[in-house]
Amino acid sequence: MNISDRYRELTDDVQLLLDSPVDASGDEVLKAQRIIEQAAQEMEELEELVGEIPQMKLESKLTPVLLKSHSQLDRARLLLVEQGAEDRAAAVWELEQKIYRLLNAL
Repeated sequence: MNISDRYRELTDDVQLLLDSPVDASGDEVLKAQRIIEQAAQEMEELEELVGEIPQMKLESKLTPVLLKSHSQLDRARLLLVEQGAEDRAAAVWELEQKIYRLLNAL
């Protein structure tokens, strides 16, 4: 699978997580949801364009977005762990790992 397809798949996975029901409640869980939503929005901005970016420029275009999204997801994961939403935190961790793998591929 090429970089563009992997990026689109990752963006879809973040959106699926965002759309899935939350198994815990509280202000911190809602804050985590908003942070995940920010990450999803930033990634979606390049989702349609990623296939048109020349291979030589993919790294410079995608890396900042992926690093920022990873940072946001990590903040959300820590909030979820603090609130005891372990299943959701584990799902966020999996997305973080996918971002690492994509960054390594760049």
